[in-house]
Amino acid sequence: MARQGQRQSGATGTASRRRRRGRSTDSDGLIPVLAKAVREVEAAVERGNVRPSIRTKFQVVALLVREERARVNADTTSGDAYRDEQLRRLDGVATILAKSAARDTSLLVLLAEDAVMSPAAVALKREMQIAAGEEPPAEEPAPAEPTETAAPVRRVVPQSVVQRQLANPFLAPDFSAPPPPKPKARRLAGWELITPLLKSFEYAAASASKALPEPGFVRLSPGLELMRHQGQLVAAAAAGHRTFLLADEPGLGKTAQALLAAHAADAYPLLVVVPNVVKTNWAREAAIWTPQKKATVIHGDGDTIDGFADIVVVNYEVLDRHVGWLGDLGFRGMVVDEAHFIKNKKSQRSRNVLQLSERIRSRTARPLLMALTGTPLINDIEDFTAIWQFLGWIDEKGPGGILMEELEETGLTPADPGFYAAARACVINQGIVRRRKVDVAADIPARRIADLPVELDGAVGHSIRQAERELADRLVARYETALATRNSGAVVDGIDHDLVRQVAGWERADKDAAKTGENVFSLLNRIGNAKAGLAADYAAQLAHNVGKVVFFARHIEVMDVAERIFTERGIRYASIRGDQTSRKRQQNIDAFVNDPDVSIVVCSLLTAGVGLNLQVASNVVLAELSWTNAEQTQAIDRVHRIGQEEPVTAWRIIAAQTIDTRIADLIDAKAGLAARALDGSDEEVASSADFQLEALAALLTNALTK
Repeated sequence: MARQGQRQSGATGTASRRRRRGRSTDSDGLIPVLAKAVREVEAAVERGNVRPSIRTKFQVVALLVREERARVNADTTSGDAYRDEQLRRLDGVATILAKSAARDTSLLVLLAEDAVMSPAAVALKREMQIAAGEEPPAEEPAPAEPTETAAPVRRVVPQSVVQRQLANPFLAPDFSAPPPPKPKARRLAGWELITPLLKSFEYAAASASKALPEPGFVRLSPGLELMRHQGQLVAAAAAGHRTFLLADEPGLGKTAQALLAAHAADAYPLLVVVPNVVKTNWAREAAIWTPQKKATVIHGDGDTIDGFADIVVVNYEVLDRHVGWLGDLGFRGMVVDEAHFIKNKKSQRSRNVLQLSERIRSRTARPLLMALTGTPLINDIEDFTAIWQFLGWIDEKGPGGILMEELEETGLTPADPGFYAAARACVINQGIVRRRKVDVAADIPARRIADLPVELDGAVGHSIRQAERELADRLVARYETALATRNSGAVVDGIDHDLVRQVAGWERADKDAAKTGENVFSLLNRIGNAKAGLAADYAAQLAHNVGKVVFFARHIEVMDVAERIFTERGIRYASIRGDQTSRKRQQNIDAFVNDPDVSIVVCSLLTAGVGLNLQVASNVVLAELSWTNAEQTQAIDRVHRIGQEEPVTAWRIIAAQTIDTRIADLIDAKAGLAARALDGSDEEVASSADFQLEALAALLTNALTK
């Protein structure tokens, strides 16, 4: 990426500099290309329409400005006048970038030195360089990402797996099913298609869900019953469809659908990759829905697993040590639960999952591959990329064979009107299945979120309010200094909101700021601790009056306070924390679900916010606020799901007259990406809200109005 070094050492760079010196107009070269692009970014930000493509353009322009400035400063063959003029023009582009970032602070993360460039950004950078008449360096393979641990990965092969391998040493690939059609390069030959495919979900006009057949007959154990939407997916698997992004809203029974789809497709042995907190529950669900198939769970090195089981359940955290033998076992199906966990393709767990998927697809012509997640989009439309690659719909370079054939059959290219709608339909047809509770489970009672403002009294409350005032004073001082020293000449009546957001960004990025006072993280932590007793008191009252209650907190200290209060009051509770073993965690879940005397379950928001069925309760207490709407929704949906018979209420404990209230407002204002990309909502797709920056901006604005 370092263009300066490449140009100084290579012939290409020399030729590029010669071409530049030969230009005589301001309309040639890289800077006009950058100027045009940055104006497009500026216009989009002013409209509040910052789509992923705009974010990509912002990042590329910033990178090229940085590189061009370094090149100009190092150019000793040009005169001072030429160099000063080029730097002045680059400063103009940089100023517009800074103003845009101040208006939409979520762009600031793209300016970091270690910000990851997506394939779309790399491609756009080359396009802009070529448009400027440059010869960009030949594409090189991306450098290997560092592993998540400094120690080498320890691989194991459990003894029972060795026995299975010895019992069947000539395990052959399964190519009995017809292979997928080979892609034919016709109309779309030479087009970069990944970006247009992702972009097609920015302009959704209808719900994103594949048409499914009506439910067929499914033999179930006595007492079990499938809802219509569940039976439809099982029928699709029985009819031969083999890849699904099952994105049903949380609580609609995705686990049962996956297990029965595997049975309908005879996709055994089946590999299931899940978060640690739910792997024991998966084995239990398998025993309920497919009792004729043996399930085994991998713990640690896998010493206790049954190597001959039909279903192997493994959690992300230990997958790296088992990925070798798992790839050779001959799986005919693979399910990835909470598939948004693999959205970062650079992470070790994502690489492990993609490696296993590729291995399974290489040995089985048409394996069953299922990605389950109620929140497939959290940060960006590009969160889709790793999931689609796991399913085999795309690879690193473009669409897979089946998807490419469907795209070719449209007769369109990205330059044609109607391509995006047609492309979106093609992707959905690969197996995106998205159903909402309101549409398919009318018998699930409604839910509501009720805010309970609490006053933080006494010395603790006074200390927190004082710390918030000190933080506000520091922000005001930054703002006034920036206002007094800027030389742009701009005059704004009243509060300069662009500058407010810029100051908030500086504060957020200043790691040394907390040395002289609170930062936004430590302040919210203190507020959470101050609310802990009040939240626990309210949960105790609820438990006494309405029955079982689910209590969520973010910090261990808050959980400790709540559990101490419950103990003092003689209230029996269960606890779900990240440091528990799977067995202990399941024992605690069972105690809450089955023991009528266990009134409250105290849950870590980060550990127990996914995959648990706690619908025995209908009241949730959120003692601390989430940083995202998706995280809050996942927590509430542990209760609001199939099997719930009562209206669900989530009680948010909010510290009045503090920054806590602003965080709550931000959560409510930022709808999830799935609302537009998958559900056909009219709401704009936006990047995940940077709640810290927004909260700081609100704090500064309030201070300036006093």
